[in-house]
Amino acid sequence: MSDETNNRSWSPYLAGALSGLVLILSVWVAGKYFGASTTFVRSVGMIEQTFRSEAVATMDYFVKTTPKIDWQWTFVVGILIGSFIAAMASGTFKLKAVPPMWESRFGASPAKRGVVAFCGGIVAMFGARLADG
Repeated sequence: MSDETNNRSWSPYLAGALSGLVLILSVWVAGKYFGASTTFVRSVGMIEQTFRSEAVATMDYFVKTTPKIDWQWTFVVGILIGSFIAAMASGTFKLKAVPPMWESRFGASPAKRGVVAFCGGIVAMFGARLADG
């Protein structure tokens, strides 16, 4: 990264502090901690409900929590939109299938990176769901 890019990037300390404030506001206003794993499960439930509503209605998880768009779902979508706006505003937005760090260590294959990222996502999501996150 060039010095010019670093000057336009957010300080990680400021970003971390602001994230902490958002967490405090989330608990204060909504009475809940924010997270993403439940949102992904509910999104998949909403998609599956479109094609097989009877199957979703009988799943143990969705019997107690109907898949729906709620504050947490909009929070996760807001993260996506906000990060895009921040990257565009700082001039650091780039579409890149294989980042330079990955390429220097593991090669330039987008397919390999995609498979590894997908498997890592499965492990992370399994851990989050196992922790009831």
